[in-house]
Amino acid sequence: MTDKYAVIGNPIAHSKSPLIHQAFAKQTNQDISYQALLAPLDEFELTIKRLIDDGYKGVNVTVPFKLQAFLLSNHLTPFAQVARAANTLVLERNNIQGHNTDGIGFITDVTQNLNTPLQGVRILLLGAGGAAFGILQSLLENNPSFVIISNRTFSKANEAAKVLSNLIESSNRNTVCMAVPLDDLGDMEFDVIINSTSTGLSDAALPIPNVVFAKNSLAYEMMYGRETPFMAQARANGARVADGLGMLVEQAAQAFYIWRGVRPETTPVIAMLRNRN
Repeated sequence: MTDKYAVIGNPIAHSKSPLIHQAFAKQTNQDISYQALLAPLDEFELTIKRLIDDGYKGVNVTVPFKLQAFLLSNHLTPFAQVARAANTLVLERNNIQGHNTDGIGFITDVTQNLNTPLQGVRILLLGAGGAAFGILQSLLENNPSFVIISNRTFSKANEAAKVLSNLIESSNRNTVCMAVPLDDLGDMEFDVIINSTSTGLSDAALPIPNVVFAKNSLAYEMMYGRETPFMAQARANGARVADGLGMLVEQAAQAFYIWRGVRPETTPVIAMLRNRN
């Protein structure tokens, strides 16, 4: 019997998740169906209940429902708890498991696909929204020397830094974390610079100095599919540049593994999506 899965969002027509999971299923000989579902903005919980009634085994969750998925879950993984959001649900009649696979997807893309170890490196995390919170736990587990969080609204950066600092303290790690205003980055350089903001959507440039891009640094843009001003600035300053397509596929692979117990090969799927663009 074919097991049913879906991705839920609003809007959802742009989602690459059906392509990705169909490729995973074919590669691993898993008998599943996977579709994109548009949920009304005020009917996420009702949509999930309908899917459970229809026998769906799991869903991916995208904008704007990740917080609602988090709140609806009966059981949350530590990654979801830190992220304050769930992007992958395991559905059972009386139990909804909430996972967040973004951090694992990001780390796998950076450390394996881009061959960039994070242990002992200096990281600048730009942005303090949901995308940033989604990778905090995974960043810490890779033992960077320090993580600076910077955001246009400093109070949000400070909030994210406090969350990460509490994780550091509770895990007895040596990573240093602090929030720094964008205007105060002028004398700091970093090995990995991550843009988790949505500035690329509007082609807005972030007010960051060129000095942040250390020699041989990696500039990682979480968006994908276009050259953003952040990527252009990084290239102009000699950084290696990557977009978030690999993270998209890797977080999907982790969701697939949670659901099916099989870990697909991601390299051919990333290549397939690159070739479609």
